[in-house]
Amino acid sequence: MTPTLTALLCLGLSLGPRTRGQAGTLPKPTLWAEPGSVIARGRPVTIWCEGPLEAQEFRLGKEGISGPWDRQRPLGPRNKAKFSIPYMTEHHAGRYQCLYLSPAGWSEHSDPLELVVMIGSYSKPWLSALPSPVVTSAGNVTLQCGSWQEYGRFVLTKEGGHHLTWTLDSQRHPSGQVQALFPVGPVTPSHRWTFTCYGYYRSEPQVWSGPSDPLELLVSGVSRKPSLLTQQGPVLAPGETLTLQCHSDVTYDRFALSKEGTQDLPQRPAQQPQAGLSQADFLLGPVSSSHGGQYRCYGGHSLSSEWSAPSDPLDILVSGQPPVTPSLSVQPGPTVSSGETVTLLCQSQIKMDTFLLCKEGAADPPLRLRAEYRAPWHQAEFSMRAVTPALGGTYRCYGSHSSSPYLLSRPSAPLDLVVSGGPEDQPLTPTDPGPQSGATETISPAQSSSDPSSGESGGFSASAPQDYTVQNLIRMGLAGLVLLVLGVLLSQAQDSQRGTRGAARR
Repeated sequence: MTPTLTALLCLGLSLGPRTRGQAGTLPKPTLWAEPGSVIARGRPVTIWCEGPLEAQEFRLGKEGISGPWDRQRPLGPRNKAKFSIPYMTEHHAGRYQCLYLSPAGWSEHSDPLELVVMIGSYSKPWLSALPSPVVTSAGNVTLQCGSWQEYGRFVLTKEGGHHLTWTLDSQRHPSGQVQALFPVGPVTPSHRWTFTCYGYYRSEPQVWSGPSDPLELLVSGVSRKPSLLTQQGPVLAPGETLTLQCHSDVTYDRFALSKEGTQDLPQRPAQQPQAGLSQADFLLGPVSSSHGGQYRCYGGHSLSSEWSAPSDPLDILVSGQPPVTPSLSVQPGPTVSSGETVTLLCQSQIKMDTFLLCKEGAADPPLRLRAEYRAPWHQAEFSMRAVTPALGGTYRCYGSHSSSPYLLSRPSAPLDLVVSGGPEDQPLTPTDPGPQSGATETISPAQSSSDPSSGESGGFSASAPQDYTVQNLIRMGLAGLVLLVLGVLLSQAQDSQRGTRGAARR
């Protein structure tokens, strides 16, 4: 008997009356495949059937094929047999069972082994986690497997010590794709949670697509959160190099970085710049529009699958999209005294939903205000009340659309604000009114398409739009009136002098 399964396609599970009549209550054998039960087309696979030491012969059959079973003598130590498939094809896919012959008769059938072939011409599905691959300990998550190919079912597999699989019928997504949603949880940090999914047609349940890219869930705990920062500032131009640094005063062994709305979770080993500190750098440049978004990082230990609580979010904004350049002006002027109120006006004739104001060298995120339309301008006013020299510096403004809140226009021309010192230039005390910001209408990137929220704005506030043309006309009118009065007084003085000279001549 050849050791291969070349003739196996002609064999089946039918043992014949004599063999079935001799089947007793012997323990059933164990059946498995190496390197696994899911094999790429054209790759070899070995099927093993294992029984007790007294087994004299092993037989293997495939469901749906009639005829005698393939036979093999046991190999040393004489308790298992090897059945080889040198070249896996669709014809080899199916359900197999084996049994053995001992002096006491034939054993029971083994549990079935389903052998699956993966076809490279079938497009692999994609796998994502909803709402995010970052899951809190003991939390739940939904894994979404989908494809543009019209698969009838999807299979989700979990790697690790216990290899588990789930199968669901596909559903039509509004985008036209087909998908299946697999609820998973509760997720615990006791072991790694790594998943892969496949698609197949109902008519060929043992012929699968290639595997999706693996998806690993990050299980977040409650240990102390790290910090995430960038040296380049929150607004970057395309082509710049972006490096995000995650650091902590806890000695973590590794760090992971997540971006809102994506499935990537890059990891880096931790460095220890000094005792008690740990950090890792994530190089993401050169910058493109795809880098815009909100980031968080996590710390972890090598001997645990649990990660820390997330860092505070860090927004990365990318300029240049849309290719519009707003203008920035200042009232009453670029040079003011301490204690005055200053308004920075950002304008664009191209429609913008939101405007942002940045100060060079400032660590704080940009201020955001919802745009208002005053023909022909879309504009926003950033007001500073009771300014101090600390608020002086170079400012730029940007515009953005609510559909892409992390993508900004080109920057305006720089505007230099100079605040001269004076008696008002004193440190603020608890009773000093200081910079007023109660009327500030600030919008975070995630809020740019919803109602604005009020909050501190570092001395800036959004006041009601002012009509500077009317104010200027009023000032000009008052100046004209003063000139007119002065002219009348001067004329009267000249007439009085002439009268005095005439009386002297007489």
